[in-house]
Amino acid sequence: MADQTVEALVQGGKATAAPPLGPALGPLGVNIGQVVAEINKKTADFKGMQVPVKVTVKKDKSFTISVGTPPVSSLLKKEAIIEKGASNPVTDKVADLKIEQIIKVAKMKSDALLGKDMFSKVKEVIGSCDSMGILVEGKEPREIIKDINNGAFAEEIKTEKTELSAEALKKIEEQKKKLQEDLAKRRAQFETEAKQVIEQLSGQPRGTIKAKLVELKIPANIIEALLPAEAAPGAAPAAGGAAKAPAAGKKK
Repeated sequence: MADQTVEALVQGGKATAAPPLGPALGPLGVNIGQVVAEINKKTADFKGMQVPVKVTVKKDKSFTISVGTPPVSSLLKKEAIIEKGASNPVTDKVADLKIEQIIKVAKMKSDALLGKDMFSKVKEVIGSCDSMGILVEGKEPREIIKDINNGAFAEEIKTEKTELSAEALKKIEEQKKKLQEDLAKRRAQFETEAKQVIEQLSGQPRGTIKAKLVELKIPANIIEALLPAEAAPGAAPAAGGAAKAPAAGKKK
């Protein structure tokens, strides 16, 4: 029997015999417990992230495990210590990373990135920051890419610097807290404004109210959370709605 391969995405350090691994490995006669233990050992550094793994089972039931790296977005979230990117990355910023952290991610994903050199790969990773609402060195990702094109951070990228001082890490955490506070305040302001508009336009079609909210640049997730859904066609009228039609008169 030729070697057989099972590929799956598992949570770093927390793989189990449950799907997707268990059902795929069971028919191959390999010791699933040993496979899972080895995977968890190899992916321990990627806790909280989805990690691609490949299990190759040989004819004698021995196995080898190769571990890929999580997606760039997962690595960026780990560096930023956030659970998810911004709902609206254009207006909301959830973290601010240093160039050293970007270089670290670029090195980890080097084989999977399209760039020909580290400069190109760093800019590729920064491009992912743009879609997640993550700043780099306190600036919008597109601004940092322009700075790199003009020679900024050349030494750090050339030497592939990834180490950060304790002071730098402290500043990163402080900046993240500030961004989260700003985000909470901005959301509260949007919600207050949206509620006022919804109250003012009460009785108007939902589409009209939504158009006004969009015009005011209220985030889509807030609009959907606060704007009542429109009744489906043919639905029964709500209490206090239209009165019933009078019954037909009796013939004399």
